[in-house]
Amino acid sequence: MIGCVLLLVAVLAVGKFLQIRALIAAVPKPGPQTVSTAEVQKLRWQTQLSAVGTLNPVRGADLGTEVAGLVRTVHFKSGQDVKAGTLLVELNADSDIAQLHAAEAAAAQAAIVLKRDQAQLAVQAVSQAQIDADTNDLKAKRAQVEQQAALVAKKSIRAPFSGRLGITTLNPGQYVNAGDKLVTLQTLDPIYVDFALPQQQLAGLAVGQVVNLSVDTFPGQSFSGKINAISPKVDAATRNVQVEATVSNPKQQLLPGMFASVKIDVGGEQERLTLPATAVTYNPYGSTVYVVKEAEPPKPGAAGAAGTAGAPAQPANPSGAKQLVAQQVFVETGPTRGDQIAIVKGLTAGQVVVSSGQNKLKNGTPVVVDNSVQPTNNPAPTPQEK
Repeated sequence: MIGCVLLLVAVLAVGKFLQIRALIAAVPKPGPQTVSTAEVQKLRWQTQLSAVGTLNPVRGADLGTEVAGLVRTVHFKSGQDVKAGTLLVELNADSDIAQLHAAEAAAAQAAIVLKRDQAQLAVQAVSQAQIDADTNDLKAKRAQVEQQAALVAKKSIRAPFSGRLGITTLNPGQYVNAGDKLVTLQTLDPIYVDFALPQQQLAGLAVGQVVNLSVDTFPGQSFSGKINAISPKVDAATRNVQVEATVSNPKQQLLPGMFASVKIDVGGEQERLTLPATAVTYNPYGSTVYVVKEAEPPKPGAAGAAGTAGAPAQPANPSGAKQLVAQQVFVETGPTRGDQIAIVKGLTAGQVVVSSGQNKLKNGTPVVVDNSVQPTNNPAPTPQEK
């Protein structure tokens, strides 16, 4: 009786096993995934430091007046180029000029008194103390003349340096207070570009190094300059160092306040392995790419063993084409330029990697290559508007 029960259990187990294996074999096997590929190339690579900068004038100031007064004459037009010392604005100085004349008359009278007393001193008619008093009085009167002349000069506002004037609403008859802004004056050639770089890039910087910058206003045009100053301290909050470069601006196309993209060549050209940046997948555990390679042919007897284990056999390839599979490889990436990224470790030149479509892959997934559409791989891309 016990033997019959055991035999019945064994028959049921074998039947269930065969049923499960048949269900597994009936499950449709996923087909190859379509991807695009790119070949790992060894290209000449110029290492560059990139930064975002702001253009500032070599000299720039908002001109004002030291004294209050009524505007008598405006000698400039908005946007005019002026030289250093050019008269820009005159304030009403009639009363100040009158006081200057009075001070000059007092100084002249003091000079006459001193000269007369010096003649009397020769005949012992006055004492030396009188001469000393006359001399000091003359110096005081002349100092008053210089003080009043300086006040009159302040009523004439002149350009402190050469440059281009801004837009002003100043008009004759307008009253201005001391310190009021009258007009801005900016020197445009040359011009500064100020930018910041991380402290780890400080070793590649030096005074006199060439910089190239571009602005959105003039796409495709590059402006060249040289580093003239590197800050002697690193910002403790950002760990960045401030850098200033002087850029030639003969056509005065660059204006203070503009945003600029700055690039600095560091060292000489080197050969680096490059890929489209889209080929690299970034994960918390590292950067990876999928290398496309031929699938290994099945070993003799593998199909029978697989059948014994219950796994479906690999489908035959009647066309004779070689089956391609994707293999995940960890890589170490380097600097980037445009759409390209440098590969420091993990690949060799000539290998074919998946450039797009890797989000649907896993290690060993069969793939079909379709390169009719390729991701961009331009070292110096430019914005395209449609």
